[in-house]
Amino acid sequence: MTFTQGLLRARSHIVFLLGLVAAFGTVIALERAEFKQTPVPAIVIEETADLAMGQPSPLSETEMAWARIAWTYFENNLQENGLVNSVDGYTATTLWDTASYMMALISAHRLGILGEAPFHDRMGTLLETMEKLPLFEGTLPNKSYNTVTGAMVDYDNQPTQRGIGWSAIDIGRLLTPMNILIWNYPRHTPRVAAILSAWDFQALIRKGSLYGAALDDNDQTIFLQEGRVGYEQYAAKSLALMGLDVSRALSYTEFLSFVDVFGIQVPHDSRDPEIYHAHNYVVSEPFILDALEYGWDETSREFAYRVFKAQERRYLETGTLTAVSEDNIDTAPWFVYNTVFTDGEIWNCITEDGKDASAFKSLSTKAAFGWHCIYDTDYTRLLMAAVEGLNNPEKGWFSGLYEKQGVPNRAITCNTNAIVLESLCRKHAGQLVAIHGPVDAGKPGPHRTVRLHPEGETP
Repeated sequence: MTFTQGLLRARSHIVFLLGLVAAFGTVIALERAEFKQTPVPAIVIEETADLAMGQPSPLSETEMAWARIAWTYFENNLQENGLVNSVDGYTATTLWDTASYMMALISAHRLGILGEAPFHDRMGTLLETMEKLPLFEGTLPNKSYNTVTGAMVDYDNQPTQRGIGWSAIDIGRLLTPMNILIWNYPRHTPRVAAILSAWDFQALIRKGSLYGAALDDNDQTIFLQEGRVGYEQYAAKSLALMGLDVSRALSYTEFLSFVDVFGIQVPHDSRDPEIYHAHNYVVSEPFILDALEYGWDETSREFAYRVFKAQERRYLETGTLTAVSEDNIDTAPWFVYNTVFTDGEIWNCITEDGKDASAFKSLSTKAAFGWHCIYDTDYTRLLMAAVEGLNNPEKGWFSGLYEKQGVPNRAITCNTNAIVLESLCRKHAGQLVAIHGPVDAGKPGPHRTVRLHPEGETP
């Protein structure tokens, strides 16, 4: 039985694990290949990244204090069923935010903030709840759930028996911590097996591309290709680790174009939003997450460098500190995309439905942390100086700093605080996805290879 068939048909932990073991050859081959894509044509590579990710190093007392502030968010927003609110005090979550919480748990454990027993207790409770979550049309997880009841809800947190669809990108994000659990914390493998065995992964993949589901105006289910350059490849990496064919989604070059931003050739997705009805956002987050979790591949290293350098160049040209990403904000419209480029404009800030949101251009806290923990340059130190006070020690980190008003964006979210923890964990212990043996809290370094047994434990 292939690994994919095991995911779709297995109904026992033993059968699932046999399929998982059968896929290890694929996983190891993918790891050794470092997810190398078709190279960007030499004619468009005008500069090679001259910055490299720093080697792991112990955190300072100040950095550990920053990590503990971020962890406070998860202490405050944890529900009895193990789910965590996506925004402070708001009892709903997406699959992306659930994945972010799982990454925060793993990071807090590796940083020594969370001990062995509470880490496994929290993760076990969460996985037990996830196994019981209802699925959209019995196929894949719904886009949103109420964190208290575990019921499917719409984006207004109103119950819906049917659900509102699934996001392939969010599912890809979730599989990152699932892979970490399988390889590094195998006591949770049986529960992971039970969760994933119930999901129909073939429903979100078509000819190697990622597809989400939504409801049209007539309440009919429609399927839409998801992902643009950056997010698409990031989400596909975890699906590839599960042995699934996402070859087209992994490619950076099929819909690749470039835009000049202060002399930097910045990559963007060439698919026209007017035709494909999806915005081609260029933001920091997918490139940061790829670095923190997977360590980049040959192409994403170059692309991340260009996205970062364009933001640095904007500061040098205009004096405006720049670290942009999508973020919740503390006023209507509540969520905006601060971009290097989207919909034909550089430094465009828009809402999810494409409306102008330039009044809410912001310096993003999570982007500042991410770039600094990856590169640690004079510029990233300026970014950190600007955001280090953007927190409430009793609640967590604010989302950012408004450019025009010069005041904090006081939205406090799961994703921002999770990426702060991930960034600091990466600085301390290296990339988070490592196909190696169990990880001791707070101890970076080499680990032995996992050998999975039917019980999901290592000898």
